Amino acid sequence: MKKLILSIALLSLVACASTSDPQKIADKRAEIDAMASVTLKSLFKESSGAKRLYDESYAYAVFSNVKVSLIITGGGGKGVAVIKASGKRSYMNMGLGGLNLGLGAHKYQVVFLFESEKVFEDFVEYGWTADASASAVAGVKGANAGTTFTHGMAIYSLTDVGLMLTADITGTKYWKSKTLN
Repeated sequence: MKKLILSIALLSLVACASTSDPQKIADKRAEIDAMASVTLKSLFKESSGAKRLYDESYAYAVFSNVKVSLIITGGGGKGVAVIKASGKRSYMNMGLGGLNLGLGAHKYQVVFLFESEKVFEDFVEYGWTADASASAVAGVKGANAGTTFTHGMAIYSLTDVGLMLTADITGTKYWKSKTLN
C-alpha cells in the first residue's frame, strides 16, 4: 500500500516537473491553451448561463486536473488564467491532497469566471486555496446553477460526461507557474 501511494506521488511529481527548454515551454503553453479553448466550448454547450456569465466576466481561468484516490487523495494539473480584454495569460499550477474513502482516478476540468479585476488579480498573484467556503461558490444547485457570481467568482467543473452541478475542489491550491511564465 505504501509503495502504491509513493508511486502515485512520484508519478505526479514527474508529470509536473519543470523544464527550461524554450521549445518545451512553448509546446506546454500551446497544449494548455488548446485545452482551455476546448473546455470553454464544452462548458458553453452545456450551460447557457455559463456563457452569459463569461460574457459579463473580466477574466477566466481553466485548469485540467487529475485526481487519484486511494485512502489518500492527491492530484495536480496545469491551467491558464486570461484577462479577456487584453488576452494577457498567466500559466498556473494546481495541486490537491487530503483523505478520502474513495478508490480510483479521474480527469476533470475546472473553469473559473472572475467578475472583477481585483478578484482575478488576487487569484493570480497570491494564489488561491479552495476550502469549505469554495463549496458555496461551486455548489449552487437548481434553477440558479451557474447563473450568478458568488464572492466575485463562478466555478464550473466538467468531466467526460459533462457539467457537474457541484465542483469538489475543497483542498485544492492554485498558484502561478514559475517555469511557464
